[in-house]
Amino acid sequence: MTFGRTFRGLALLATLAFAGCSAFASEPQPTPTPGGDARPERAPAGGYASVITDDAVSDEGVIDVHEVDGDWFWEVPNDLLGRDFLLISRVAAVPAGFPGFLSAGQSVQEQVVRFERRGDQLLLRKISFREYADDDEPIALSVVANNFPPVLAAFDIEAENADSTATVVDVTSFFEGDTPAISGLSANDRRTYGVRRLDGNRSFIDRMNSYPENVEVRHTTTFDAATPPSIDANTQTLTIQMSQSLVLLPEEPMRARYADPRVGYFSVNRINYGLDELKAPEQEFIRRWRLEPSDPAAYARGELVDPVEPIVYWVDPATPERWRPFVRQGVEDWQVAFEAAGFSNAIIAMDPPSPEEDPEWSPEDARYSVVRWAASETRNAMGPSTSDPRTGEIIESDIVWYHNHLRSYRNRLMLETGAANPAARTLDQGDELVGEAMRQVIAHEVGHALGLPHNMIASSSYPTDSLRSVDFARRMGVSASVMDYARQNYIAQPGDGLEPADFIRQIGPYDLYSIEWGYRIYPNTTAESERSILNDMIKEHADDPMYRFGAGSNDPRNQTEDMGDDPVLSSTYGIENLKRVTPNLIEWTARDGETYADLAELYGELWGQWYRYVNHVMTMIGGQYTDTKSYDQAGAVYDGVPRADQERALAFIEAQVFDAPVWLNDRAILDRVGPLGQVETLGARQAAVLGSLLSTSRLGRLAEFEVLQPEDAWPLADYFPAVRTAVFGDLNTVSAIDGYRRALQRTYVDRVESLMNDAPAASAFGPSFDVSRSEIRPLLRAELTQLRSDVERASNRVTHRMTRLHLEDLVVRIDAVLAGPEM
Repeated sequence: MTFGRTFRGLALLATLAFAGCSAFASEPQPTPTPGGDARPERAPAGGYASVITDDAVSDEGVIDVHEVDGDWFWEVPNDLLGRDFLLISRVAAVPAGFPGFLSAGQSVQEQVVRFERRGDQLLLRKISFREYADDDEPIALSVVANNFPPVLAAFDIEAENADSTATVVDVTSFFEGDTPAISGLSANDRRTYGVRRLDGNRSFIDRMNSYPENVEVRHTTTFDAATPPSIDANTQTLTIQMSQSLVLLPEEPMRARYADPRVGYFSVNRINYGLDELKAPEQEFIRRWRLEPSDPAAYARGELVDPVEPIVYWVDPATPERWRPFVRQGVEDWQVAFEAAGFSNAIIAMDPPSPEEDPEWSPEDARYSVVRWAASETRNAMGPSTSDPRTGEIIESDIVWYHNHLRSYRNRLMLETGAANPAARTLDQGDELVGEAMRQVIAHEVGHALGLPHNMIASSSYPTDSLRSVDFARRMGVSASVMDYARQNYIAQPGDGLEPADFIRQIGPYDLYSIEWGYRIYPNTTAESERSILNDMIKEHADDPMYRFGAGSNDPRNQTEDMGDDPVLSSTYGIENLKRVTPNLIEWTARDGETYADLAELYGELWGQWYRYVNHVMTMIGGQYTDTKSYDQAGAVYDGVPRADQERALAFIEAQVFDAPVWLNDRAILDRVGPLGQVETLGARQAAVLGSLLSTSRLGRLAEFEVLQPEDAWPLADYFPAVRTAVFGDLNTVSAIDGYRRALQRTYVDRVESLMNDAPAASAFGPSFDVSRSEIRPLLRAELTQLRSDVERASNRVTHRMTRLHLEDLVVRIDAVLAGPEM
């Protein structure tokens, strides 16, 4: 039985058949720990009974654990020497005020270790599988010699058991001391908190338990610290409780499955020196759970069958009762995806046993994967997992939901959907709406724990206007994958008729496809021979955008928090909804007897949402579509965004940003929450957008596309006049220029000056792009010359005093730029 899914006394799982299948043969594994013990083994001076006395409190398991008068001993069987263990270090409890995402239950260190006897000592070595060669390859000797494993601990052997099949070692100081390999404090943490030393008098082992395939240790470590978390500042003390899980890895490793960049999976990597290639090639295997059909013959016939062992997530007993049904649903939503891979009941959510039913059950026990509920003000959720580095087999995982993330979704539901979703127009949105949003976040995090990374391109496969259709939104959600950061439907407009649940994301077509690709079993194949089957599956879906996995960082389809296939249209719909929400925020956040704190928070997030929509469109300018392909697929991998689409994007920026969105400065809201610097903030956001339009990275991409794809590129000779016109408009007809626009025009001249005169610097585009050697400066000089002429002519004509003064100032600024820096 694979570790991490051992269930005691559960009738549900007792009915499962445990059948073998030849399709699961293991891959060759890394060479064992180098030996060569020059010290003779000798029996310890003391006998077993003198060490493990009649007063010992013992717990039998994979390694028997004994506690004798406050000292802790492990009885390590000889047949486990050289076996691979996974040592997982988790934070069991953190002090209040501890920053970041570190919460109880989170893993901070995972490492493979082996026990090795050396004379009268038992060594604990850390093993790496990064470098590899089959044992029968001559180069395996060099791999071992050049990857000598460090010794984490050396335990004196205190005794041997009666038949000399196990050795007894004292592990007390390993867990009570300051052992960096298992400490919950990183080097940066130690610097941050001014950790001076561990205080042994305040550090102790809380408990140890042994099970058939793992040992669990809980220990408390206390440090003298100059600057502990603020709540403990006057104590000069930092105390952390750690949980250590020593897990025996399967003797027969799961068969690995090769990764493919066209389907998203987290992975493990190794460099295989034994392959017959003129380099040391890297092999990459996906991370996935071990699912084996309970009836291999029925599975081979295409029937749905239960797995030998399902993936089980336990609901943290700390989870509030009202949210537990949504947590369970979020886990089991993935059942339909595993059905696509041929498995029924493959993933199950369960409530933990009561202390009376199982007093030893603990969420820190590595046998149990748990959806943890963290009492934290952090607004986030996570879906980490622990995997066997030899093959990528996921051993266990702990989903973390931070309590304050409920607040995030309350706010986003109001801002993104409130215009068209009456249920979201209140701070008390009800359990059904918030719970449904939470359910899909849990599903998203479980997806990570199943091996799936984010797939931000998925939402671009849905036509923007389809998201306004009740039938489409109800069937398809908002994205082809729940692994996208596409949360609520901000496209739908008032009158479209969507019900509250229609605004929420859900498991999509890509999710079913990726689980089938990663988890379907192909009997009578090897890891190598099944690659052609998996490649054919990818090619079969290659022309359907719903089955794409995002790769390009400058791809406008591959963005966070966006949705729809047309960023301009999608962001336009989103901004129209924000314009409807803004004047209603006071009413929707009203609570008798409360201050305007919630109003201020939501108003600030509304600004962020507007800016997010703007940046979705910005990516189109100088954008690059990336579609990862193999040699046997036709077509280009990289392609620039067509010029017409880039021009639409700039027109959007002119209308939604450069024409100051003064609707954001809602007077009624500002009267209640204070100015908050919003007038300056709006100008700063306009300046940031303009700076991005004229950034060296964007200009570098435009210049490269002009050379490589001239047929549909936007040449800089045309782009620069378009940006100038978007900022200045037609100066021949202007009569007055408002304050926001005047500031933006000064920003334009400043940015051009920087491009004209600053020393060349490496950019995000790459160090090879040098502004001084490009066509940028000659083109910008021509732009400034034309602009100076237009500005001077306008300044002689306008009568609006501030506008005239501004234009005269621009002439002086432009002359200074054209004259160049003083030497």
